[in-house]
Amino acid sequence: MRILLSTIGSRGDVQPLVAIALALQALNQEVRLCVPPDFCDWIESLGMLVIPIGPELCSTGRANPTAARPTLEQRRQMMADTVATQFETIAAVAQGCDVIVGATALQIAAPSIAEKIGIPYVFVAYCPIVLPSPHHAPPVLGMLGDAPIPTKNDYRDLWVQDAHRWNDLWGSLLNSHRASLGLMPVSDVRRHILTDQPWLAADPVLAPWPEPLDQSVFQPGAWILPDERPLSPELEAFLDAGEPPVYFGFGSIRAPENLSQVMITSARSLGRRAIISRGWANLPLVDNKPDCWVIGEVNQQALFKRVAAVVHHGGAGTTTTATLAGAPQVVIPQMYDQHYWAQRIHKLGIGIAHAPGTPTSDSLTIALQLALQPDMATRAQSIATTVRRNGVQTAAQRLITRFY
Repeated sequence: MRILLSTIGSRGDVQPLVAIALALQALNQEVRLCVPPDFCDWIESLGMLVIPIGPELCSTGRANPTAARPTLEQRRQMMADTVATQFETIAAVAQGCDVIVGATALQIAAPSIAEKIGIPYVFVAYCPIVLPSPHHAPPVLGMLGDAPIPTKNDYRDLWVQDAHRWNDLWGSLLNSHRASLGLMPVSDVRRHILTDQPWLAADPVLAPWPEPLDQSVFQPGAWILPDERPLSPELEAFLDAGEPPVYFGFGSIRAPENLSQVMITSARSLGRRAIISRGWANLPLVDNKPDCWVIGEVNQQALFKRVAAVVHHGGAGTTTTATLAGAPQVVIPQMYDQHYWAQRIHKLGIGIAHAPGTPTSDSLTIALQLALQPDMATRAQSIATTVRRNGVQTAAQRLITRFY
């Protein structure tokens, strides 16, 4: 069977697809990946066929947070360009495939291409709140100024508004391209993209689907890519030189201003050493004192087992990796599903949900002090033993048995 795995997004969106691609290859299936060009060299080094889609994304993490936002007309043009690129690229690479698996909700073209070719399409979410349910609100887009949605008993009205928003944003663009393929227009864009039987690649303990009797959502567990890379000798030496440090990182998202200074000040105020992950924002050290170390790309699975706590933005991948490592967390959400992950680690008692946005030295110190309490570490280590580690194997087997 030949399977196309497609996503538009950062490493947190791409890495789970690489995990299932390798699992499928191990089961003698042929895979193709369609991802942003930032990740093509890495995927090719793993011996897999990869096709770039869209522009490089790494520069977005270093963008000036004070720069003017695109005008409405510029945003419309970017959306039109994105949809056109998806239809052109995915249509070409999907030829000869037996099924398309699309991850992240910006898969505007993939379900239509699958329909045109006459092959199945599977949508995969990495977080429950991407999928409609009366038990939770739609994800918010923090970079657009939205705040987390207040808790309520029923969110059906918000999902109705969300469906209208999807149609307003993407309906005319999607249906224009469908018409060019000879396909009928769709009236519910969100349902078309998310499908009626989506998959949820998230751990049932860390991120449970709120309707356990709902058989329309298949939840195999998180798609975790095993990482066997050793830590560098320099990082090993730093870790061995004192008590476990605190890890700080914001991954591939745009970091708040002066974040490095805030992070290091908070660690030092508690007598802790610090490791700063540069990330796409290229976070710097603020001085050359020996209690801090800055790193680039690293094996987080190995590193997080050796730190006192993990302070991060709340991406699905980082949250899952820290949970698996049994490390207490402080999550400082910025956008989209990160608010959900912050609340989940707080509810499970394995970390602290910091207020969204930019932390201060005082606010981060208070959150970190709470996360470093011994009972938090004990709880985090206990939850780590309950997280599924075979989600990707379960999903790969499901793909083969269902569509082969």
